[in-house]
Amino acid sequence: MKKTITFLTIMMMCFTGYANNIRISNISLENLNEAGGWVHVEFDLAWDNSWRLSAGPSNWDAAWVFVKYRTNNGNWTHATVYQANSVAATGSTLEVSNDNKGAFIYRDADGDGNVNFTNIQLQWDYGSTNTSDILDVQVYAIEMVHVPEGPFALGGTVGTEKNKFHRGGVSTTLSYNVTSENAITIANTAGNLYYTSEAGTAGDQTGILPLDYPKGFGAFYCMKYETSEAQWVAFFNTLTEQQKGYHDLTDADHKNSDATVIRNTISWTGGTADATTTSPDRALAYLHANDVNAYMDWAAMRPMTELEYEKAARGPIAPNAGEFAWGNANINNIDYTLSNSGFSTEIVNNPAISSGNALYLDTRGSIIGPVRCGIFASSAVNKTREETGGSYYGIMELSGNVYESVVTVGTAQGRSFIGTHGNGIVNSTTGNGTVSDWPNSTTGDGYGYRGGSYVNGADFLRISDRFDGATLLNRGSSRIGFRAVRTAP
Repeated sequence: MKKTITFLTIMMMCFTGYANNIRISNISLENLNEAGGWVHVEFDLAWDNSWRLSAGPSNWDAAWVFVKYRTNNGNWTHATVYQANSVAATGSTLEVSNDNKGAFIYRDADGDGNVNFTNIQLQWDYGSTNTSDILDVQVYAIEMVHVPEGPFALGGTVGTEKNKFHRGGVSTTLSYNVTSENAITIANTAGNLYYTSEAGTAGDQTGILPLDYPKGFGAFYCMKYETSEAQWVAFFNTLTEQQKGYHDLTDADHKNSDATVIRNTISWTGGTADATTTSPDRALAYLHANDVNAYMDWAAMRPMTELEYEKAARGPIAPNAGEFAWGNANINNIDYTLSNSGFSTEIVNNPAISSGNALYLDTRGSIIGPVRCGIFASSAVNKTREETGGSYYGIMELSGNVYESVVTVGTAQGRSFIGTHGNGIVNSTTGNGTVSDWPNSTTGDGYGYRGGSYVNGADFLRISDRFDGATLLNRGSSRIGFRAVRTAP
């Protein structure tokens, strides 16, 4: 029998997502089990344009759901959830992560279209929280895409991509096949992975990717879209005033203004005020490594490696010369115009037909800055990979809009990454991420940048292009964004 928890005061809040209109509603705490020290966090979850396929990509989209709470108006804390007494909604699968930091929720059978899962119940072990406390609870949901386990190819091709991966000891046009998560040696000798170094910052062309470095063979979940301004604001507003000072995108190390700069609309007036955005769906930019790490640690996720980037874009298909995230080298070069700029209905008025759509130097026209996450999926006349700009697995904007921040193979710091997930807890003073094997929060060492941005030429958008494969950035940049991933349970 359902029993409502009797905390003195309960203030429920939800994080409303955007892109495909992911939303959480009707949050409550139910079925208090004082002897076991747990309670159900109950809520409804819905989003648009969902799918599950048993053929082709053989994958599905999902929501990564996690819970934050605070007692007596104190600091926000990440909730620990468990599978045992959690209850999935009819028509869904609920899979709590191995580290109990959240759950993946997705369709339990093949289908496509909008989903509306009701009365989901996550078992929250509330620990030392007292039933006489004043309690605030927030539930967050982020759209993800499942990238299944399996082999794939890196780089190669007869294209002109800079610093591309290839098979060592032979022609640079032969791709390297990733067939397991075993360690990989980087060397220009037979059987090893190597990459060219023609321009930009390729890396040191040496080293070993250890067993635990995520190579893309193993299954993982990838954010369907680049991180949005709304998602950043939701994170930022759970920080203390002191922590906010270290991640203020309006300061001199970022965009240096509370006004709109390069289409970034985030504003924070300081003190105890919340940050705001007037374009919540817009892809986030002006980030430094410490900001990227902070968000991912807070959300209990992790960075994506550059090998996973190529898998997420290309899938198991053999590389094509000069291909973009939609699988071929065809790309629009006509300036776009927008309607409803800044709103959730922002669309491109003149998307290309039978050609790839992406925002970059030759299509931006007067659009100086990123656009809405998932804009081409909504704008496309025909919902093909080319016209929507989607990857093999249905991940959006892996080419163009803002650069993807990825863990490079080109530096020792990057190669030391072993795929550790964030634990939902950031540094109590700085709000920085605290995971030791991630790229360096201060210097940015360990990150590289793939997929190009609104300011780059078409060559930078190609899947195999590594012009900025090991570039070091020491401050926030208007062309840098990110999306997080999680290793599949």
